[in-house]
Amino acid sequence: MTKQKLFIICILLLGIQVINAQTQIKGTVKDINNEPLPGANIIEKGTTNGTSTDFNGEFSLSVNPNGTLIISFSGFETQEISIDGKTNFNIVLKEGLELEEVVIVGSRNARRTAIDTPVPVDVIDVGDLATKNGKVEVNDILQYAAPSFNATKQSGSDGADHIVPASLRGLGPDQTLVLINGKRRHQSSLVNIFGTRGRGNSGTDLNAIPTAAIKRIEVLRDGASAQYGSDAIAGVINIVLKDDTDGVSGSLGYGAYSTAIGSGWAEATGETLYNVEGKNRLDGEDKSFDGGTFKLDLNYGAKLNDKGGFVNFTTELLSKERTLRPGFSWRKGYGSAGIDGFNFMVNASLPINDNTEVYAFGGRNYRDTDAYAFSRDSYANGDNRSVPSIHPNGFTPRITSNITDISVSTGIKHKLGNGWEVDFNNTYGENKFHYFIKDSNNASLKDASPTDFNAGGHSLSQNTTGLDFTKYLEDLMSGVNLAFGLEYRTENFIIFAGEEASYGLYDDNGVLMTNPAVQPVAVDSNGDELPGGSQGFPGYGPDNEVDRSRSNVGIYFDSEFNFTEKFLVGAAVRFEDYSDFGSTFNFKLASRFKANDNLTLRGSVSSGFRAPSLAQLYYNLKFTNIVNGESLPSLLSANNSTVTRAFGIEQLKEETAFNASLGFTYKIGGFTATIDAYSITVDDRIILTDNFDASGLNLGVDAAQFFANGVDTKTQGLDIVLNYKKSFEDHRIDVGLVGNFNDTKIEDIKNGSLNRFTFFSPFSEAYLKAAAPDHKFGLNLGYGYKKFDVSLNLTKFSEVQLQDFQWVDTPATTQAEADALYAVATDTYESKITADLSLSYAFTDKITFTIGGNNIFNVYPTPQFDGWTDQGGLADSVQMGSDGAYFFTRLGFKL
Repeated sequence: MTKQKLFIICILLLGIQVINAQTQIKGTVKDINNEPLPGANIIEKGTTNGTSTDFNGEFSLSVNPNGTLIISFSGFETQEISIDGKTNFNIVLKEGLELEEVVIVGSRNARRTAIDTPVPVDVIDVGDLATKNGKVEVNDILQYAAPSFNATKQSGSDGADHIVPASLRGLGPDQTLVLINGKRRHQSSLVNIFGTRGRGNSGTDLNAIPTAAIKRIEVLRDGASAQYGSDAIAGVINIVLKDDTDGVSGSLGYGAYSTAIGSGWAEATGETLYNVEGKNRLDGEDKSFDGGTFKLDLNYGAKLNDKGGFVNFTTELLSKERTLRPGFSWRKGYGSAGIDGFNFMVNASLPINDNTEVYAFGGRNYRDTDAYAFSRDSYANGDNRSVPSIHPNGFTPRITSNITDISVSTGIKHKLGNGWEVDFNNTYGENKFHYFIKDSNNASLKDASPTDFNAGGHSLSQNTTGLDFTKYLEDLMSGVNLAFGLEYRTENFIIFAGEEASYGLYDDNGVLMTNPAVQPVAVDSNGDELPGGSQGFPGYGPDNEVDRSRSNVGIYFDSEFNFTEKFLVGAAVRFEDYSDFGSTFNFKLASRFKANDNLTLRGSVSSGFRAPSLAQLYYNLKFTNIVNGESLPSLLSANNSTVTRAFGIEQLKEETAFNASLGFTYKIGGFTATIDAYSITVDDRIILTDNFDASGLNLGVDAAQFFANGVDTKTQGLDIVLNYKKSFEDHRIDVGLVGNFNDTKIEDIKNGSLNRFTFFSPFSEAYLKAAAPDHKFGLNLGYGYKKFDVSLNLTKFSEVQLQDFQWVDTPATTQAEADALYAVATDTYESKITADLSLSYAFTDKITFTIGGNNIFNVYPTPQFDGWTDQGGLADSVQMGSDGAYFFTRLGFKL
C-alpha cells in the first residue's frame, strides 16, 4: 500500500469518526403546569437510539450533535427539537386533547389522532366543560360543544319529557350510534310518539351516563355503518370513561332557573296564560326561581399493579325540581320534568402480563322523574274526563316514571406472536321504563276511581358478543392497519301491563268491560259515555303486552393504507344478517391527503343502514289524544297487526343511506381549523303516521296510526370548528368557534294509495325537518391568569318554523285545505343568541370554586304565533329550551 493511499484511508477514517462523534445530552420533560412527565419517550430522529424519562421527568442520552430529538408522551403533542450542539434541554409538552388526542372511534388504528382522521371527529373534554358551564347532563354539554348535535328538553311529550331525544346532523335519534369505550351501548326502550323531535324513533339515553365518569367524548360526524353496523347513519358518539388513579375527586353544585319570562307574551298570544300554581308570571312581575338542581359526584381511582392496571369508580347524585312556565288553559303544567337520580359507574383494566389484559366497565343508573301532562277541565265546564267528587275544578295529571339502566362489558385483549392483537368482549345492557300516573282519575270508575296508577311500562335488553382482530404493518408502505371481526347481537323488547284501573274501561256497575254487547258503558249525567284508563297517560293492558326478540350477526373488514406519509386511504365493508328481516351489505371509502405540514384534505363516501327497532315493529297502545281540548280515543297499531295490514301499511324494512363528505383541517401554531361539508340521503325512513279514521273498525277508538317506511330525505350541511390556544407566562387564552349549517328536505312521501295529508301531514313534516335549527354557532372565549379562569360562551340559534296544533284539530285532506292552513298554522321562532358566563378560582391545587350562569340574559324562543303551540306552552322548545336563565355555583375538590 502506498503512502498516498494510506493517507487517504486515514483521512476517511478520521472523517467518519468526526461524523459519528457523539454528544452526551440531558434534560427534563414537563407539562405546562411544570409537573414532570415520567415515561416520556425521547428518540433521535432517523435512528433507534432513544430513552425515556425517569420518575422526575429527567433523561440523558448520547446523540449526534447535529441531530433532531423527537419527544412524545401519550395524550400530549409530539415535539421535534434540533440539537444544534446543545447539551441541556428543558422541554414542555402541551396536552393534545382537542385535535391531537389519539381517538378510538372512526378508526381501528391505535396510532390515529383526530386531526389525522379522514373523517371529522370532535374530541370533547367533558370534565373541563362541566366545571365551567354548570351543565349537569351529557345532552346539555354536547348541545353547546359539538357543532351539529342538538337536544333540548321538552314538555307535554309523555316519555320524551323524561328521556330527551337527541340528533346529530339533523337526523333521527336512532340514526346515531353510541359506544362506551368503543363498545355498543343499548338504546332506550322508549319510542317517541307525540309532538316531539324524533317522533317515531327510539334513541340512546345519553343522560343515563354520569358526566363525572367521563374522560372525554369522541363525536364522529360521518356515516359509519360499514364499520359499526346499524344506527350509525349520522355518525357515532363514543364515550371514553375515566382511568384516573390519583385518589378521590368530586364536586358539589347547586343551581336554579329564573321564572321571569319578560314582557309582551299576553299581547302575543291574545289569551290569558296560566300555570298549575295559579300564578301568571308575566311581564317580569315574578322573579322567583324554580327547577332547583343539586348535584354531588365522587370519583375514585387506584392502581391495580405496576403494568398500568387501574380501577375507577364514579357515583353521582342528582336532584332537580320541575320548572313551570305559563301555558294555556288546557296546558297549565308546562315545564320541564323533575328528576331524582343516582348513578354508579366503574371502569377497570388489569394487565396480566405484557401481552394480555382483562378489562371491565359498566354501571347502573336510576331516575325517578316527574312531569305534568295536559290539563283536564272540570265536569262543570263540560269535560267528562274529570270525576266531580275527586277533581271539582279539573286537574293536571302528572306522568312520573322509574327509569333504570344497567350495563356491563367485559373482555380480554391479547397480543399474538405474529403481531396481531385480538379483543374478545361481551356487553349487556338493559333499559326499563315504568310509568306511574299521579293526581289523575279513571272517569269510568266515577267516585270509586283511584288518583294514582301503576300504568306498566316497557324494557329493552341487548347483548353483544364481539371478536376483533387488528394488526399494524409498520414496514409496509408507510404503515398499513388491518382489522376484521365478527359480532353477534340479541335484543329483547317487552311491554308489561299496569294495574287494571290504569287501562280499564268500566260499565255502570264498576265492572271491567269485557263484553260490550251485554255491558253498558258507564255514562255521565248527560248520558255521554265516560272514558276509561288513567288520564294523562293510559296504562298498558294485557292486550298490549309484548315479549319479542331477535338476533343478528355481523362480519366486517376495516383497513387503512398509508401509501405515503401524506396520502391515506381507508376502506371498510360489513355484512349483517337479521333474524327478522334479512341481510344487508355496506361499504365505506375514506381518504386523507396532507398537502403540507399545516393543511390536510379529507373526504369519504359510504353506504349505511338502520334496522327497524323492535319498538317500531311491535309497540302498540290505546291512548287518548287531545284535540281542540277534547279527547280522541286513538290506537297506535303494531306493525304486524291485521289492522295495520288492512290500511295497506307494509312490513317494516331497513332504512338505507348514502353519505358523502369533503373537508379540510388546518393547523398553524396554536390555531386549528376543521371544515367539513356533508350530504346524507336516507331512503325508506321510518316515520309515525298521522291519524286515520278508525271509528268503523269496532275497536273502541276513533283514530289509528302506524309506523311505516314513509319518506325519503336528503340532508346537506357544513360543520365548522375553529380553535386558538395560547399560553404565555401566567396567562392562558382559548378562543373557539363551532358552527353548523343544516338543511333537511323530504324528497318523497311514500303514502301509496292513502291520503298524503293524513299519512304524513305538514305538521309531522315540520317536526322531522326541525330536528335541528338551520344553523347554530357557538363562540367560546376563555381567559386564565394564574389561579383565575373566566369563560364566556355565546350561542346563536337560527330561526325555526313549526306547524301548530291546528293541523291536528282540523286536519287537511286536500292541497287547497293545506294551503289555507299554512297561512294560519305556521309558527316562526325567531333567531336568538344566548350567553353563558362562568368564573372560577383555584384556592389550592385541590379546591376550585365556580360561579356562573347559563343563558344569563333569560332568552326564550320568541314566536310569532296565535296560541296553538303543540306543547301547549308559550313556545315549543326547539332552540334553547323554555326554562330560561340558570344560575349556579360549584365546588370542585380533590382528596
